[in-house]
Amino acid sequence: MRRSREENLKVQDRYDAKSIEPRWQDHWAKKDLFRAGTRPGAAKKYVLAMLPYPSGEMHMGHARVYSITDVLARYARKRGFDVFHPFGWDAFGLPAENAAIKEGVHPAERTPRNIASFKEDVISLGISVDWSTEITTSDPEYYRWNQWFFLRMLERGIAYRRRAKVNFCPFDNTVLANEQVEEGRCWRCGTVVVEREIPEWAFRITAYADKLLDGLNHIDWPERVVAMQRNWIGRSDGLEIDFAVKGARKKAFRVFTTRADTIYGATYVAAAPDHPLVAELAPAAKKAELSAFAEKVRRASKEVGEGAQAAEKEGIDTGIRVKNPFTGKEIPVWVANFVLSGYGTGAVMAVPGHDQRDHEFAAKYGLPIIPTVRPADDSDLPKDRAYTDYGVLFDSGEFSGMPSEQARLAIAAEAQRRGIGKPAVNYHLRDWGVSRQRYWGTPIPIIYCPKDDPEGKGIPVPDSQLPVRLPEIDVKEVLTGEGEPPLAKVASWVNTECPICGGPARREAETMDTFVDSSWYWARYLDPHNSREPFSREKADRWLPIDVYVGGPEHAVLHLLYFRFWTKVMQELGLCAIDEPARKLVTQGIVKGRDGEKMSKSKGNVVSPREIIDEFGADTARLFILFAAPAEKDVDWSDEQVQGQHRFLGRVWRLVQASLPKIAGAKANGAVDELRRRTHKTILRVTQQLERLQFNTAISSLMELSNAASDWSGDAASLRECLEVLVQLLSPFAPHIAEELWRELGRREELALLHWPDADPALVIEDAYQIAVQVNGKLRGEVQVAASADDAEIRETAARDPKVAGWLQGKTIKRVVVIPKRLVNFVVA
Repeated sequence: MRRSREENLKVQDRYDAKSIEPRWQDHWAKKDLFRAGTRPGAAKKYVLAMLPYPSGEMHMGHARVYSITDVLARYARKRGFDVFHPFGWDAFGLPAENAAIKEGVHPAERTPRNIASFKEDVISLGISVDWSTEITTSDPEYYRWNQWFFLRMLERGIAYRRRAKVNFCPFDNTVLANEQVEEGRCWRCGTVVVEREIPEWAFRITAYADKLLDGLNHIDWPERVVAMQRNWIGRSDGLEIDFAVKGARKKAFRVFTTRADTIYGATYVAAAPDHPLVAELAPAAKKAELSAFAEKVRRASKEVGEGAQAAEKEGIDTGIRVKNPFTGKEIPVWVANFVLSGYGTGAVMAVPGHDQRDHEFAAKYGLPIIPTVRPADDSDLPKDRAYTDYGVLFDSGEFSGMPSEQARLAIAAEAQRRGIGKPAVNYHLRDWGVSRQRYWGTPIPIIYCPKDDPEGKGIPVPDSQLPVRLPEIDVKEVLTGEGEPPLAKVASWVNTECPICGGPARREAETMDTFVDSSWYWARYLDPHNSREPFSREKADRWLPIDVYVGGPEHAVLHLLYFRFWTKVMQELGLCAIDEPARKLVTQGIVKGRDGEKMSKSKGNVVSPREIIDEFGADTARLFILFAAPAEKDVDWSDEQVQGQHRFLGRVWRLVQASLPKIAGAKANGAVDELRRRTHKTILRVTQQLERLQFNTAISSLMELSNAASDWSGDAASLRECLEVLVQLLSPFAPHIAEELWRELGRREELALLHWPDADPALVIEDAYQIAVQVNGKLRGEVQVAASADDAEIRETAARDPKVAGWLQGKTIKRVVVIPKRLVNFVVA
């Protein structure tokens, strides 16, 4: 049988990832090369991937995130930075608890096994992590500080107890924050969410709304994420004003409006179906109909998502009448499915002439439509829709003729003078409910004592008793997924002593939302063994903020909002100087499976890095995931591209092996040739591409340099320099093969720490370049001009070109525009 060309290659000519990669992983670990803090005089660089949940086995979506951070960390080390690249585990949460219910295995047993498996995958990918700072959020030495933060927030009024209508997932048997409800369904399991009113603990994130908004102006985050947070916080500046109820002394519907200039066109008030005044003041004959409508709207709001605009505007006339405070006219109060009780005052003045939603509602129910603002240019008002822009007021009493902006202020001032209104700011953002009715989370450090706390407000656990540890439990008895919170079933734990009187008391049986764990973990990495405080101020001042943070955009209004809030709290506590946690955010695209769908265990389309590593090696897996698409774009899985990256590494391997005899003893001689120019231009190009996070184009540049080296038959010293540079530039992307080839080239320095090569300025300057030539803006040719040519020489060279000259012949050149190194444009008549 005929042997393949690959089989005929000598052993040393083969790229054997299975033998090479583990050897270098062991080398890095033994040398402890990636420990932070070993370059005290150097500038710092904190590179971080979002904290992963240890599900047991990594998928290629994870691999993409960690490959991105690893390239940045390795590149930064080679640029001379003191790099901090830590890793840890978001170990609490529903998946582990639900698995325990299903399988009867305690989360504390399952979680360490999953972590060990996931960690093995991280190491096998060659991720350059400082494992000395590893954290696990289910470790009592971590979650004690969750409890400590809770108590500090309680002291400052940030944490508080409330009765609230909450989103409840009947499948997971727990409360969800507003941000965890997606189109009326649980963000995790997809179950339709129901509403319950229960006591819960919450964080007053709304007190930080303006700070959260302002901070968005000072961080380098994707505009999409910034816009999502800005919209979620949803600041609206306007006026609260009273519409007095007819026949009910001292009763009024207080409405919120951002368009006080349109109040003369308000023809009805729209209230939330559960507005308290509706239930109180509606005629008896209307109450049953209104109650049924309120229940219908409540159910529908959970189906379409809290705050979503219902497609069909619906309402009922309550029978209540109020007086427009500026026109004096009597107008009706309607309940409407587009008004939310939780936003503003729960009632709005409806102006059909100048709000499209109000217009549609008025048209449907035959309510008056009265425009009072016309366009500033005196153009006609639209006949079949609302005029929603600013303009000039008319039929508006003393305010007629005023521009909208001026009238808004004047009407607000008049409302204040009359004592019927005041300026107001409203937010879409709601306080963060953090109570969860589950076991596998941080116990809330609160005790209830009937003697010292008869109102049930809660007594804080003393700091000296932290951490309040989770109790050992019988999984089958306690984790049933039904009834009261699991911890309430553990009598030996929930029954305790009051820290004030020493008498019998009960612990809070709910645990904290696991987003608490991930809100500050990045700061605990700095000082994970500190038993006196969450982390030292000295280390915070050295390492914070995060320089580059990498993770998915799906966290925009969950984790990414919460960890910004937590940072502002930490600053107020004096723990750090910063008020924003991350300078730059990189949101990578998803990795699709072979079926073109997002990878998911439920779909059975997950590709494991282990599968690729076992067949092709970690460097191939890394190159594929970095080369397949720009970092922010989705990756379409391609087995052919995986094989293509493996072939590229094989070509580089064989190129170096085949070149070793040629370059043996070759020494730099200062000669300038095409390969040296190409080499130094590639250094410059790859450096710029890495600075711009253009990993795919950087790999393309390395492929081009590899091809140039393969074709080179000139000076051996130039070839040696080229190969050494190629290996150095390759090392952040494919570190294992780069380390091995570095040794093959006879070099003994630690490549992982070796300084990034510098491009020689003299070798990257072009002697000449091509520019486009246009006549009246249309491309008519290209010419080569000397790099030293001035504008006059460029014009002359372009005009002499035969293709261009024909278009200029017989014409008058009126103007010539020269854009250096790009184009020259002749404007002719």
